[in-house]
Amino acid sequence: MKTAFVTLSDPGALIVQQLAGAFPEAQVFLHDAVNEVFAGERFSGVVALTKDIFSEYDQLVYIAPCGVVVRSLAGNLRSKLTDPAVVVVDSGGRFAVSLLSGHEGGANELCVKVSNILGAEPVITTATEALKSVIVGIGCRRGTEKETIGAAVREVLLMAGINLEEVRFLASADIKFDEEGLTQAAESLGVPLRFIASEAIRAAAGQVQQHAFVEEKVGLPAVAEPAALLGGRRTKLIWPRTICNGVTVALARESFSWSASDRETP
Repeated sequence: MKTAFVTLSDPGALIVQQLAGAFPEAQVFLHDAVNEVFAGERFSGVVALTKDIFSEYDQLVYIAPCGVVVRSLAGNLRSKLTDPAVVVVDSGGRFAVSLLSGHEGGANELCVKVSNILGAEPVITTATEALKSVIVGIGCRRGTEKETIGAAVREVLLMAGINLEEVRFLASADIKFDEEGLTQAAESLGVPLRFIASEAIRAAAGQVQQHAFVEEKVGLPAVAEPAALLGGRRTKLIWPRTICNGVTVALARESFSWSASDRETP
């Protein structure tokens, strides 16, 4: 996948530096106003640049205001089947927005990947993803195989009476970022995997039962339950931590800002 990073500011350039390690072949484009000095091509106008690179890359990541990116994309859009995936990150690195080609172009997956690296909140608005509401929190021993993790997730979902299609994210602690079995299990299940910052998990310790064994092994009060709660917005734990073949799984559900009673009947 050919990836391009575009930034307009010094804070954005620092974010690009954070991301670059995970995208070793990516091309970096820096606005002339950027003072940070590292490898990258310079440009003076983001609208003209976007026109030049739109068809040349599979993935475009802008560290810029959404409005600027929308205006830059105007006139270049052709089809969701051919347009590149576009993700926008704010200059504070707080949010990553899947803006264009979410499904077909892979922007949703790119959005989660970028969020995991930055510790940002992924914003995915495609209806089939946004209406999914279950977050599966996972804790596992290092080296656990994908089959074991996948089977544990499926077993707990079955016990809870929840379909895999309802799951929005798998979630675990950021210390599991390099766990191949966890990453592969997520790919096998077809569910995006979020990594939650250890600091956030520690801060949420009062909301869940703490476990001395987990604290001793990984330096965290718990993993599965806080990861499930922190993996979404307005979450509530709906299934407590359950251990299946050494894999700990917990379930949380997001609540939407509307309910069935809010709808007007015709």
